[in-house]
Parts: sequence; C-alpha cells; structure tokens
Amino acid sequence: MYSPTTRLLTLLEILQSYRQISGAELARRLEVDRRTVRRYIVMLQDMGIPVEAERGPYGAYQLQRGYKLPPLMFTDAEAIALTLGLVVMREFRFPVDVAAVEGALAKTERVLPEKLLQQVRGLREAIAFNVSPPPTLFHEGLVTALSLATQQRQQVFLRYQSFNGEISERAFDPYGIVFNEGYWYTAGYCHLREDLRTFRLDRIVALDPLAQSFERPDNFDVLDHVIKSIATGNDIEQVEVILETTMEHACQLVDPIMGTLEPHENGVLFRRAPYQLEWTAHMLLNFDCPVRILKPAALRDLIRQMTMRGLQILEDDEVT
Repeated sequence: MYSPTTRLLTLLEILQSYRQISGAELARRLEVDRRTVRRYIVMLQDMGIPVEAERGPYGAYQLQRGYKLPPLMFTDAEAIALTLGLVVMREFRFPVDVAAVEGALAKTERVLPEKLLQQVRGLREAIAFNVSPPPTLFHEGLVTALSLATQQRQQVFLRYQSFNGEISERAFDPYGIVFNEGYWYTAGYCHLREDLRTFRLDRIVALDPLAQSFERPDNFDVLDHVIKSIATGNDIEQVEVILETTMEHACQLVDPIMGTLEPHENGVLFRRAPYQLEWTAHMLLNFDCPVRILKPAALRDLIRQMTMRGLQILEDDEVT
C-alpha cells in the first residue's frame, strides 16, 4: 500500500518527466481517483511548486516552463533498483558508454545515506553474473538513434551488410528494437523489399535519418515478429520437416522460438532457418514421433553421419 507522501513524490516525478499529462492518466498511474489527484496538485502548489492546471473535461497538468526543481530524492527501493539496473547494464555490456554507467553509479552512491549505501554495496559485492561476452559489438549511439526514429515515426536510411558480406542500401521504417540472446535487432518496413524485415544492429554499416515520416501498423508486436524472423530467416532456404503427429503434440515439442508450425496433409510442417544444423539434428532425433526431412539435404546428411557414428561407437563397445 502506497502512503500519501510516496504518491505525492511520485506525482512530482511524473510532472518532471512529461511536458503535459492529463488528470486521468495521473490517477491511473497513482492508483487513485481524479479528485485525489487534484488534492495532491493543490498540496504541491501550497509548497510553492508552480504546477499549472488546464481546466475542462480534457484538462491537463504541467510544471511552469523553465522551472527547475532541487536535486531528486530516491526512496530506498528506488535507489536499490537504480543501482542494480546499472550493474546489470554494465555486466551484460549493453550498448551504453561504460564511463557513463560508472559515473551514474558513483553519483548515486555519493548521495545515499550510510545505511542504504551499505545495502547497495552489499548487493554489488554479493551478486555474481554468469554472462558470456556479447557475440557482437556496435556503436552505442545506434540504439539511441533508432529509438528516437521509432518514437518519432521517422524513416531512416539503412546501409546493411548481410550474413554473406553483401552490402545493400534501403529506406527503412523502424517499428521497434529487440534484444534477444546477446543480439540486438530492429524490425520494420523495408522499402527495398517492400515488406517487413528484421535486421541485426551489428550488421548496420550506416544509419541516417530521413525527412519522410511513417505510420506504424496498429497492434504490431515487434518482439513476436523478431522471434519468428530469427526462427525462419529472411530470403534463404529454410529447414522443412514433416512431423507425423497432431498439431497439439507438435506444439508441445516445438517452442515458438525454434521455428513455425503449420498443418500439412501428412501431419505438421515444421520450418526454421538453416542455422545451427547440428543443434537441429539433435532436436529432431529427440522427437517422439516419426520425422521426415524435406530439406535441406545437408540436414539429412548430418543425421546420417551422426547415426553411423553412433553405430560405430556401439560396435567398438561390443568388441571391447
């Protein structure tokens, strides 16, 4: 249960973060009614904080333009959350300047009271991260530039290097950014291919904003699109396998991130990108239903080699 004082401080934080915000939205965020919001606004005004109110059914609140508030004060929970978040960003090597992260940590610790400072330092010393280095690195400003273009619905010029080294150029409407298993992706409308596409950020050679704006489709799920794109691949021959079972059983065997499933006259058609064929072969061998590989031939050859190797191991055991 939040106390009135906590809600009042939270209201002040929200007003600092937004140029203007409606009473209904404030009520939703604070989990109170609009009458209580108005009472909090009056309390802030009585404290000398210039909150301006726009009356009417669509009324909104804002801080007086140019007004500067004194330094922020964090609750114990906020300070711990902020510190832990910065440490996670550093350990996972997010595309943020390391010096900025260390500077923010140092400034946060410098203003904390002694008891809370010990709690924060205890967290930093006690928690260990088993994190593999990111497979690829790119300029930290790329995420910021793409995020801004996504938020402002601004088309960008993209110069991109594919997995086989080919360079292409296109106008691109970025719908969002996704971090998945160590890689960063962006998805949106590619004007070169005239279709939705997913791009890895570490393969972006150049990114420049364009004057053209765009409209993002309603209810577009960028995470779902990227996951499916990773599983199936773009413009490449896919793995296609018939699973001779029901769709219900196939859904239990195949996680959505592994690939896509669709009904087939002989059961269920499983598709995925032709990456990590060794892993795909092991997965198919563990399925508890008949499996028939349509393509690629390399996958069939790989399973044949694995089978022959297994038989050889068994024969060697019998000899010894």
